[in-house]
Amino acid sequence: DANAMGALEGLGVTVSDEELDERITSVRADDLATIVYTSGSTGAPKGAELSHRNFVSITRAGSLALHEMILEDHPRLLLFLPLAHCFARFIQYASIASDDGVVGYLPDTKTLLPDVRSFEPTYLLGVPRVFEKVYNAASRKAGMGWKGRLFLKAAESARDWSRMQQAGEKPTMKQTAEHLSYEASVYHTVRGALGPRIRYVACGGAPLDVSLAHFFNGIGLPMIQGYGMTETAAPFAATRVTDNVIGTVGQPAPGSSVRISDDGELQVKGPNVFMGYHNLPEKTAEVFTEDGWLRTGDLASIDDEGRITITGRKKDIIITAGGKNVSPIPMEQEIAKCPIVEHAVVVGDNRPFIGALVTLDPEGLAAWLPSVGLSADTPLDRVAATAAVHDEIQKYVDKANATVSRAESVRKFVVLDAQFTQENKCLTPSLKVVRPAVNRVFADVIDQQLYTGKR
Repeated sequence: DANAMGALEGLGVTVSDEELDERITSVRADDLATIVYTSGSTGAPKGAELSHRNFVSITRAGSLALHEMILEDHPRLLLFLPLAHCFARFIQYASIASDDGVVGYLPDTKTLLPDVRSFEPTYLLGVPRVFEKVYNAASRKAGMGWKGRLFLKAAESARDWSRMQQAGEKPTMKQTAEHLSYEASVYHTVRGALGPRIRYVACGGAPLDVSLAHFFNGIGLPMIQGYGMTETAAPFAATRVTDNVIGTVGQPAPGSSVRISDDGELQVKGPNVFMGYHNLPEKTAEVFTEDGWLRTGDLASIDDEGRITITGRKKDIIITAGGKNVSPIPMEQEIAKCPIVEHAVVVGDNRPFIGALVTLDPEGLAAWLPSVGLSADTPLDRVAATAAVHDEIQKYVDKANATVSRAESVRKFVVLDAQFTQENKCLTPSLKVVRPAVNRVFADVIDQQLYTGKR
């Protein structure tokens, strides 16, 4: 707005060609390029020192592994992840390698779907919550009547189609005819919500529900999954277009090495691994093994083809007062499938049982509330205390509990009349929930509402 580009050009007039050349030739691959702060989702943010080599290596690796998505056939990306996030920076750099790639920048996601349709991207990057919102928006648009029932049947058919495809099974004539019918009536419309040119979606930053990946894959929109850290300058593993095994995060990026430690932790080594934490030598020493491998903090397995499956996070394990180890993420994913739920956070460290904090999704609520006789603009504090809301969420808590033992089940949950936001530090800029912040901000709710009385 203030002619910033013109001002920069003006400042450059006084820089001679000789000085510019000298500056360029003085830069080396292992020089510090940038300091990117970690999201703080598992502790205090730390400044990761990243070199030019880190970004060059991961960008070249991405171009090799994901060339169909980011380089070929006039790629267009609408980027709404913040550029303080390594994933966003990596894909921006990788896009430069394309002869005719176009990147658009979106300052926030308030008008995401209209902006996506206007920009017409060929691929989109996002965290799982973004794609959950796309699915939920399609479900809400279908409504509660026959169109709603049609959507649910088509969605389940898409998942079945994807599972057959993944298993190498050939569909029957009936299944093929059904798939073609749903393509015309449902799938084409859902894809169209992301623009007429969309070919791929890519997801990272948090665990993705497998059924959601199967849905997108089944409607003809392959979901590429990546895995990485700020400390690795972006994803060091990703599924390939030609080897997109749902449930895994794919194989290591070319040039990277991975291994599993004796206690099940995924560890990585390669030119993409960062230089260390800024002014934190002790923290840097903690994150590396004696033989120089980076500790990711995630539990994983690796199959015979080198595909990585993330099974949990070491620091996220909840240990109840009874000594039961509980992984919260699968439970949270199941509860968050409820259309009126925005986030679910499972708690229970040193507590007598497992509980959960639940926040409500404003868009989902607005569509759902009239079905239970309430106005769409009913205040959130009143909605959170409504029995109908509690009963609706309880259905999904019951589904989550059916997958675990009683000691691991959610015995009690509280519906919050507040949201997790970046302002209260409960969400990172990339929309990941900051578990320690949630426990701190809502400590009174946990103490006085979840764990008062016996359950």
